[in-house]
Amino acid sequence: MRVLIAAIGKAKAGPEQDLYIDYTRRLPWKVTCSEHVIKASSPTQKIEQESAQLLKACEGYERLVALDETGRQLSSNEFAQQLKSWQQEGISSFAFAIGGSDGHSDALLNKAHLKWSFGRVTWPHMMVRPMLAEQLYRAHSIITGHPYHREG
Repeated sequence: MRVLIAAIGKAKAGPEQDLYIDYTRRLPWKVTCSEHVIKASSPTQKIEQESAQLLKACEGYERLVALDETGRQLSSNEFAQQLKSWQQEGISSFAFAIGGSDGHSDALLNKAHLKWSFGRVTWPHMMVRPMLAEQLYRAHSIITGHPYHREG
């Protein structure tokens, strides 16, 4: 399985990056991160340009998941079941788009196979990467029956 995390902003060395690396190394899947920095004169232009860059980076992946505050709030089990379902359909490449502070354009959201929210609170963008990496590892653990994820 191939996983792309396409994100706005450059990660800096520190605890967030360390945690991201820790979880992605645990996965048997090939996980890559594509970072993008856009300078634009207006918020509208910035959203459009960021989303265009993210969509370009995600080309060739069979499923696009947009992390977005307006998306569905899924439990870890629900997310794992969605990944498992896609895998059972023969889908083997997934792209996750993390937008900038102003979110994604409608063009990107309309192309997403899933819009996923990590809840109603606002998270710093650099925290979303390790949180996503952890949820990917947790989903893998649920799917394979690994004891990392326990209910109850």
